[in-house]
Amino acid sequence: MNKKDLKNIRVSILEMVRKANEGHIPSAFSVVELLYVIYSKMEKNDSFFLSKGHASAALYAVLAHFNYLDKKYLETFCQYDSKLGGHPHRNPPHIMNSSGSLGHGFPMACGYALGKKILKESGRVFCLIGDGESNEGTIWETALYVKHLELNNLVCIVDNNNSQGRAVISDNLKGKFSSFGWEVYEIDGHNISEIEKTLFIDHSLKKPLCVVANTKKGKGIKIMEEDYFTWHHKSPSDEEFNLFLKELS
Repeated sequence: MNKKDLKNIRVSILEMVRKANEGHIPSAFSVVELLYVIYSKMEKNDSFFLSKGHASAALYAVLAHFNYLDKKYLETFCQYDSKLGGHPHRNPPHIMNSSGSLGHGFPMACGYALGKKILKESGRVFCLIGDGESNEGTIWETALYVKHLELNNLVCIVDNNNSQGRAVISDNLKGKFSSFGWEVYEIDGHNISEIEKTLFIDHSLKKPLCVVANTKKGKGIKIMEEDYFTWHHKSPSDEEFNLFLKELS
């Protein structure tokens, strides 16, 4: 891992949102390390589903970083007729699911993992959801169904960035997933070695795996970390943009 890589990905996110005057920077920044590790370590038959679709800018930036997506498309983010919408859709390669309303990507990932089991295909299915998204009933219906089917090829990563802070609080996500019969670990979602060790060290689990990743919205930009509700869906001014670039550097 190169710290410069993570900085460049965050800069790409800033540039995309600034140019489009649209997007969710704090939600994207909180998942950069998670996506970086997933796409740097995934094997050929593995797949990834982004259920918390408002972090799309992070997904696009990471895909471009690993050359799964032509960087020229980043300049079209959220523009008319662009392949890269504010929420992702399946048109570009390597994007598995369209997402809009929260709670939809997780059951899609479940269905895909089940399909791989039926077809006796190798590879794991990774799905990233948000802590706020876990207020959706489909999350827990899926969690129950995954355990019922013993889909040990499915990995759910929870971006636990305190998005629930101004909504219905669903605390102890580790305990909740554990009570549904999942193998659960809680980690620092910005610690590359912890992410690698937890997601990729053991492929022989008998249970589905849930990783609760504790993160910060707006990671790397102090004002966003401290006032992430204001910045949840906001584009920086020219002055703010230049200050943020300096802070990331």
